[in-house]
Amino acid sequence: MDREFLATVKLGDGSEFHGESIYQPQGFSSKKYPLVFPGGASTLCLNGSLNGIDVKGKIVLCDRGINGRIEKGEVVKQAGGAGMVLVNAPKDGYSTIADLHVLPASHIPYAFGHKIKAYINSSSLPTATIVFKGTITHVPHSPAITSFSSRGPSQNTPGILKPDITGPGVSVLAAWNTQIFNVISGTSMSCPHLSGIAALIKKAHPDWSPAAIKSAIMTTAYVKDNTNNPIFDERNLPADLFAVGAGHVMPLKVLDPGLIYDISPTDYYPYLCGLGYSVSDVRIIVHRKINCSSIKSIPEGELNYPSITVRLPTNEARTVTFTRTVTNVDKAAATYYAKLDVPDVVSARVVPRSLTFEKVNEKKSFKISFKRRSDYGASSPTVEGQLMWVSQARSVVRSPISIILE
Repeated sequence: MDREFLATVKLGDGSEFHGESIYQPQGFSSKKYPLVFPGGASTLCLNGSLNGIDVKGKIVLCDRGINGRIEKGEVVKQAGGAGMVLVNAPKDGYSTIADLHVLPASHIPYAFGHKIKAYINSSSLPTATIVFKGTITHVPHSPAITSFSSRGPSQNTPGILKPDITGPGVSVLAAWNTQIFNVISGTSMSCPHLSGIAALIKKAHPDWSPAAIKSAIMTTAYVKDNTNNPIFDERNLPADLFAVGAGHVMPLKVLDPGLIYDISPTDYYPYLCGLGYSVSDVRIIVHRKINCSSIKSIPEGELNYPSITVRLPTNEARTVTFTRTVTNVDKAAATYYAKLDVPDVVSARVVPRSLTFEKVNEKKSFKISFKRRSDYGASSPTVEGQLMWVSQARSVVRSPISIILE
């Protein structure tokens, strides 16, 4: 989200590095404290690891990992430390979390920790303090994907792009069991955000299927941050589709998506049979006595999903075509025009190029085809594109496209 709970680490040489902490003590002195980074196994500030190390009255640098973030602060506090600087592991990059620490602390990105460690190694008397600046909003490059966010591709069904969507899940003000409120991060926060939005859609459109609700959420999502740049990941680089999915959920648009990609329960039968599950497995999933031998299976990409994943083998020049069906859920007649963006390594087309609807719940089908171009090389095994259905009177109905170059 575009909110941070600032806890700035200020070094003896005047350098400043912004971190986060919910605990914002009013009386913490702005004087410089001795700054230490314990060596060996003590770098993680595990329970008992600071025994015999003089950290009393000092700010201790602790690496993230193994034990909990707040627990590390408890270890420092029990050893007599005045404060803690919690440093991300490389995999966490710039993703920081605002925790309710037990002592003055700041959680900083990995790159900042690397610079602070260099300062400690180059100084005979390294010092630091932590300046608590409270809450700030409208933080640039928000939203962003955190390091612990689940990533695709799906292992069981790689022909369906995963994740579907992303939503708020970091440093969320939430009801808690031991006190009235807390600030929590994790799937336990992003799930209720998306669940609440799904419930909102169901209230407004009680006849919509789960697939229709999912489609509305996905096709109205946004992919630019508050600086109009691509949404970043924990590396401060543009997040790919396996991180962001269709984009970040936009609650104000989900009730009026214009078009939806609907899927009935029976539409899943040929999809599940095509995945190679046994008949007994499929029956357990769908709660019906079906037989895959009597059902014409479909490839994963043929499921009427709001996103598209296509595999294009390197040594084949064949065209891969999928069919999609959209349903008009607008209150008025409208014409939508296809806008297709794919990288140069792929040629693609949509037929027909426009869809005209005369009434609500009218369905129209189209075909989208892909072919690998031999005159362009690929810099990555996976490239990205998008299909947008645009109406002059409406916003865009967007589907992300993941193209796997095998």
